[in-house]
Amino acid sequence: MMLDYQTRKSPAIDESNLQARIPIAEPTIALFHCIDLIDDFLDSIQISFETFCEEFIGSWMFGYINALKLAGVRTVLFCISAQVSEPTRFTHLPTGTTICVLPTTRVYRAYRSLRRTSLSMYGGEGAETFRGIQDSNTLRHYLLTPLKDIAKSIGTYLSTPLPLLIQELRREGCQAILCQEYEYARFDASVLLGRLINLPVFATFQGGDKTKSWLEVPWRWLAFHGCKGVIISTQSEVQRVCDRYSIPPTKIAKIYDPMDTQTWRPIDRAEARVALDIPGDAKVVVCHGRIDFYRKGFDILLEAWAQLCRDRPHQDMRLLLVGTGPDSDKLRQHIAAMQLRGIMWRDEFIHDRYLIRQYLSAANVYTLASRQEGFPIAPIEAMACGLPVVAADAPGGPDIFEGGEDAGGVVVPRGEPNALATAIGKVLDNQTLEIKLGETARKRVEQYFSPEGVGIQLRDFLLTH
Repeated sequence: MMLDYQTRKSPAIDESNLQARIPIAEPTIALFHCIDLIDDFLDSIQISFETFCEEFIGSWMFGYINALKLAGVRTVLFCISAQVSEPTRFTHLPTGTTICVLPTTRVYRAYRSLRRTSLSMYGGEGAETFRGIQDSNTLRHYLLTPLKDIAKSIGTYLSTPLPLLIQELRREGCQAILCQEYEYARFDASVLLGRLINLPVFATFQGGDKTKSWLEVPWRWLAFHGCKGVIISTQSEVQRVCDRYSIPPTKIAKIYDPMDTQTWRPIDRAEARVALDIPGDAKVVVCHGRIDFYRKGFDILLEAWAQLCRDRPHQDMRLLLVGTGPDSDKLRQHIAAMQLRGIMWRDEFIHDRYLIRQYLSAANVYTLASRQEGFPIAPIEAMACGLPVVAADAPGGPDIFEGGEDAGGVVVPRGEPNALATAIGKVLDNQTLEIKLGETARKRVEQYFSPEGVGIQLRDFLLTH
């Protein structure tokens, strides 16, 4: 990804006016992106930085930002990039939020180049070393994976430009730091930074429930005990953190990710199906998001879909898949190998909310087959659009659907395609149940995930805790 600033003048902030608007009257929170470089994140979802600034809203980050804005709190999103040479500001047009892009450190640039060269050698030409050893690919993976994990940890520590961050945090008048994920090395660096300038540091749980390498273990312990608090929306993760890091429950806030129910609402099903060329009498299941084959359980979903189609040989069955990701080729190969019918896949990242709502509104039921989640946003978007949900019991699912059908969803054991197929089939075959669950799902989102309510909870925890 290249940040071509000559073509992105519209979202950039005029630096000449910056001093005039700082200090800011309203309280300000700094939100730190956890990935080493924003470049890598955008490459993984295949969008440009321009699109990120002008259109991107498909993330918990901007949900938090919007909720805090409604509660009277300003947020500045801090990202690190190898494509800039000095701090540069942009505006995220959908929310009006400032995005401050900082250059990564020179040490990190050199380290990243060295790491790429070394790992390429040992994973490529270096494979000659293992010739003649049985199952050399497995052995290579076993030996190299810990080294790669350590290398990634070192990289994240080195990528964070602490002196520049201190300068820009003061310039923006930030009163607290909120990190995306605590099981990332940037959380450790952020707590150190917070201690240096006496700023409280918080972190959220968005799916990272494992320390990346043993190198991080001692620093993570110190970070958990040095931070002000963490936001965790799933009870299983609350228990894990308390057991592993021995922090008091008073440091943990159970706050759900917000959902804008004014933006996310149903479209007439018949209208949506006409637009997508789907017959009115078809039975439609939908799933949208990043294509991460194993983590998102696409192998389980495909097996369940094969069973659903076998059990309904005369029914027009449609599986709508919306999204792309690093495992798109793998998913495509599995679909072809299994010779599945009725699959309609939009293999691209879609940031047009109306178009996503069309796909959701065209369906009878939403499904999430994930093995691992943090607090999944996609099924809540579906619930807001009036869809019943069948979800695996990955972290987050049982919390969203606490109460089962009374919360608008059905939760099944993860990794079990038969259970997933049976639950989906139960909803598809019972229109009364489908309507009831869909209405209940919408009501649950309105009651528990409104940005107004979540914004107040976030403001109180981050600024008065």
